[in-house]
Amino acid sequence: MRFSINIPNFGDFADPATVAKVAAASEQAGWDALFVWDHVVHDKDERRGQPFGDPWMLLTAAALATSRLRLGTLVAAVARRRPEQLARQVATLDSLSGGRVIFSAGLGGPIDGDFASFGEPADPVVLAERLDEGLDLLQRYWSGEPVNHRGRHYYVDDVTLLPASVQRPRPPVWIGGVWPHRRPMRRAAPRAGTAWSPCSRRRATDIPRALTRCGNWSATSTGIAWIGGPIPSRSSWAASVRATPRRRAT
Repeated sequence: MRFSINIPNFGDFADPATVAKVAAASEQAGWDALFVWDHVVHDKDERRGQPFGDPWMLLTAAALATSRLRLGTLVAAVARRRPEQLARQVATLDSLSGGRVIFSAGLGGPIDGDFASFGEPADPVVLAERLDEGLDLLQRYWSGEPVNHRGRHYYVDDVTLLPASVQRPRPPVWIGGVWPHRRPMRRAAPRAGTAWSPCSRRRATDIPRALTRCGNWSATSTGIAWIGGPIPSRSSWAASVRATPRRRAT
């Protein structure tokens, strides 16, 4: 079992220097990973006036401040990004960190704030299509091999993105979703080396119920990551790190 610190990319944590300090302290305390949220405005009414940081820049600051901590977004809104640009960002961070990236992806949201506010499609069906197509493209881009693609949402004409990701054949991919929705689990199952990452804000007893839904889990998938809990503040994070040092466990 591994343990991670998960922080938003807004408020106190929009500052790269703060995230670097969080990352260094987390590694020193024995935590295994740091994940940063991926939002543009989140809920505009709730977050109005708060600063936001780009998650990949924040993770770059974390990578430069650490040597062991695994790093990733939670979750990357693939449908909101250009796959070729996202592939470059992830591969660059994977190189900088020495192969420590975990790529956690999902539909993203809130849809009204992070998508519709900028004229992006707000139909969840369309976003799910872009997510599935984008995930397949990312895997091909990270291979370092030529890519040709004619899809519903994306077009690629004889492109090779180099360098390939440090981790081979690609970084670990986690598919995020909100329990008890089952589509994210189905999205992860066909993809080799992929984990399902369910999120529940209700209770820990949801974990065994989620596990029982994995009877048809693909043998090629690597496992399940459980995410839960409220939005942290800098003070609550600092208190938890001091009070709960984590030993690395298997």
